[in-house]
Amino acid sequence: MIPLQLSLKNFLSYNEASLDFTGLHTACICGANGAGKSSLLEGITWAIWGECRAVSEDDAISMGAMDVRVDFTFKMHGETCRIIRSRQRDGNGGLEFQIQTSGGQFRTLTQKGIRATQVLIDDYLKIDYDTFINSAYLRQGKADEFMLKKPTDRKQILADLLKLDRYEQLADRAKESAKQYKLQLEVLTESLAEDRLQLAQVEGITQQRDAVKVEIDRLQQAQTNEQQELESFKTIARQRETWQQQLAWEQKRDRELSQAATQIQADMQLLLLDRTRLDSLLSRSDEISIAYQAYLSLQQQVAGLDKQFDTYQQSQIQQQQLQQQLDRQTQELQLKLGKSQAELALVAQQEQELITILATAGDVTKAMAQLQVCRQRLIELDRLQTEVLPLQQERVRLNSDIDRETAKIQAKLNELILRERQIKVKIDEQPQLITQLSLLDTQITELDNKKVYQKRIEEKGLVKRENLHRLDADLHNYQRQLVELDRKLELLAVPNASCPVCDLPLDENHWQHVLTNAQSERENIEQQISATQEEQSRYVREREVLLAEYKQLSRELADSKSLCEQRGKLQAKLDTIAELQIDIQQLVSEKSQIEIAIDSKSYASELQARLVELSSQIESTKYNEQSHALARGDVDKLRWAEIKQERIKDAERKQIQLIDRHSQLQSEITKITEDIAKLQTESELYIELQELDRQIEKLGYDRHTHNQLTTQLRQSQSIQFQYQELQQAQQTYPQLLERIKILATTEHQNLADRQRSMVEIDRINLEIAKIPDTDERIASIESQLAQRRHQLDTNLSILGSLTQQLTQLDNIQAQLRSQEQQLDIYKTQAKIYEELGKAFGKNGIQALVIENVLPQLEAESNQILSKLSNNQFHVQFITQKATKASRTKKANIKNAKYIDTLDIVIGDANGTRSYETYSGGEAFRINFSIRLALAKLLSQRAGTPLQMLIVDEGFGTQDREGCDRLISAINAISADFACILTVTHMPQFREAFQTRIEVQKTNQGSQIQVIT
Repeated sequence: MIPLQLSLKNFLSYNEASLDFTGLHTACICGANGAGKSSLLEGITWAIWGECRAVSEDDAISMGAMDVRVDFTFKMHGETCRIIRSRQRDGNGGLEFQIQTSGGQFRTLTQKGIRATQVLIDDYLKIDYDTFINSAYLRQGKADEFMLKKPTDRKQILADLLKLDRYEQLADRAKESAKQYKLQLEVLTESLAEDRLQLAQVEGITQQRDAVKVEIDRLQQAQTNEQQELESFKTIARQRETWQQQLAWEQKRDRELSQAATQIQADMQLLLLDRTRLDSLLSRSDEISIAYQAYLSLQQQVAGLDKQFDTYQQSQIQQQQLQQQLDRQTQELQLKLGKSQAELALVAQQEQELITILATAGDVTKAMAQLQVCRQRLIELDRLQTEVLPLQQERVRLNSDIDRETAKIQAKLNELILRERQIKVKIDEQPQLITQLSLLDTQITELDNKKVYQKRIEEKGLVKRENLHRLDADLHNYQRQLVELDRKLELLAVPNASCPVCDLPLDENHWQHVLTNAQSERENIEQQISATQEEQSRYVREREVLLAEYKQLSRELADSKSLCEQRGKLQAKLDTIAELQIDIQQLVSEKSQIEIAIDSKSYASELQARLVELSSQIESTKYNEQSHALARGDVDKLRWAEIKQERIKDAERKQIQLIDRHSQLQSEITKITEDIAKLQTESELYIELQELDRQIEKLGYDRHTHNQLTTQLRQSQSIQFQYQELQQAQQTYPQLLERIKILATTEHQNLADRQRSMVEIDRINLEIAKIPDTDERIASIESQLAQRRHQLDTNLSILGSLTQQLTQLDNIQAQLRSQEQQLDIYKTQAKIYEELGKAFGKNGIQALVIENVLPQLEAESNQILSKLSNNQFHVQFITQKATKASRTKKANIKNAKYIDTLDIVIGDANGTRSYETYSGGEAFRINFSIRLALAKLLSQRAGTPLQMLIVDEGFGTQDREGCDRLISAINAISADFACILTVTHMPQFREAFQTRIEVQKTNQGSQIQVIT
């Protein structure tokens, strides 16, 4: 953590202050006592963790202020982070966590709620408040906090700094994995038992399947009969439907004829409009013909230029094609040359490889002779295996049958043992349940007593409330009397005042007497008011005490209902256990019978006798599978000789071919080189290219003239369109007159067709009336068929389900062996993860890491301490010590018991002594050395990157020589930290630092000034 910016508002002694840490490496925070030096550093811890030296959270707010805000920016893990913490006196507060993006803006990571955001900050920093103040922050008056911790607490702090919690997480994961494998083991065991139960259902399912097949045959026959009856009725229905379709077609035709008549009228109107348009166009025929002749003349000129352009363009294209052919032929020859050269190199390489292969011919011949001998031996062993194999297969089958019988009996026994264990566990819970029931009875009795006591408190509270009402009335009466007396005194203060009671004039003596009585009465009333208020305050306090006690009792009585429910549940469990005690006797008897059968092996006697007989027959053949496997392996090892021999023969043939191919390739390369040279200077393509260049030059084509005439032709194209329309009008005008005549005839024919259609519709209606309607009978038969099909589908579904069940049972039979193998795997994995859980635990790798780190920490501490004490002190870390019982017993050292600890032994020239016996200056040097070594060790490791060191007021206990040594030690380790801050009020000490942060106390709060 490298600090960058700290801003304080209303924090402890600061009203408004800001400190920029940029450029600060080793600096001294100095100022008078109480100026706010430590408060500046407390602001960092309060911003990050919400912790400081303040007793309560509101104590962190400056006197007279209503809120506090601390903004701390720092760099961590290569990222710039910002934490903003605020709080108000009413208890509301806020916490923000931000990280700077590449664009310089801060992106918020704040979670919902302060607690969730604090967890995120702790996870990011990888260090909590206690670990920070016990390593990198030597707080004022807390420098010995690490030393004063208990040995177990010291070890835990060291473990947190070394990030050993990740091993604890691995241990938890290993334990969880072991638990999961054990759970899977139990599930798989239960699954195996269920599969065996399902296999017992095969015979019943087969019988049920046969009965369903008979029912399906009966339903199919009934369905065939009903289907034939349905077809006869459908034939009649189809005849009626045919006539109805003809009727619909005639009705549709009548509608179409009506629509056609309407369309004929519309077409006649359009034709008349066209005839008017053509009459207008034919009247302008002479004007259009003259303009069209001029257009044809221009078109002929452009056509001549187009032909000349085509000739020019074809010559260009032909020239490009010839050049491409020349380039392509050149590339083909060069590619052919490259292939020939590559093939020549490959032939040379293959010749060299063949020479290497032919050199191994002698070794291959010897190996072939050995291979023939091994094959004769293997043939003999194969013959013996053929005789023994049926016997071995039968023995495997017998072993499998015996194992199945054993598994069935063992499964039954395991089930009884598990049931017995479960019952015993519940019975063993009986004393505990009785104890819990007794405890609940006691608690319920206590709560009943508290209810009575609560009722008494309520009655006392009512009495107190009545007394308070009475005192309020008395106070009100006294206040009224006091007002009346004040009015009397005001009347008496007037010169020549009359009597306030009788309104008669008063002489001097009478006036003095009335005044004295009024003043005396006023004093008495004030005393009574004071006494009444005091009594009222006492009643209020007593009532508040009673109210608090009443609320406390209400909270305690809130659980009474749940306790009664728990008592009922415990009583029900005890009743169940009493029933289980009766069942366990029968279960133990059945388990004993099965155990006797397993121990004596009194099951599957015929199978075991046959197994002994088969084993004797197999031994008599003297067949050895190991010898057979060795012979087979010898043959496999020597098969390489056959492959090598074939390769040698093939190499001899290839060698002859390669010699011939080598000479051919050299000839081809020479010829291709000569062909490339001729192609570039003497080929027909080269001559044709030269001739084309001369023809293009002779053509003399002008593109500019061609473009001008083409533009004029394009502008005159409208004349062509007009001329075409004129010709089309001259051709279509007679046709148009003919179409008008035809359309009139069509209209007359349409009217006759409509009359014939109406006659046909009447005839079809008569035919439909003669055929009966069979729809109801067809619907009835179809309903019966649907019901029959539903029954058939149901039975087919049942048949499919039964067939599927039989298939599943076959699959279950095949999967039993695989599941048994999986069972062994789960057992092995569970054992492995149990061992890993122990290895990652506190007594495993974690203890080993601490044992490896402590020597380095001890050496670093002593190195720093030697500089501070002139080699007078040294420290030693002890991680194990004998137990108190082992130290007191007069036993052998080998039999002593040790416990884990983290004791720190301090020694000087006079030997070792306790930490408390050293002076303040000596103790601080020891603490500073250990804490400094711890922080330096952490900065060197890749764990928690502590890059800041803070020393708060540790120099007041040192003499001049001790201070010099302390400064030298800080300078020696300055390169290991990005920022080191020291706090002191001693003027002679602050002069040793080039950079100082001076803190002064003013009327506007503490102020900061950086001096470099």
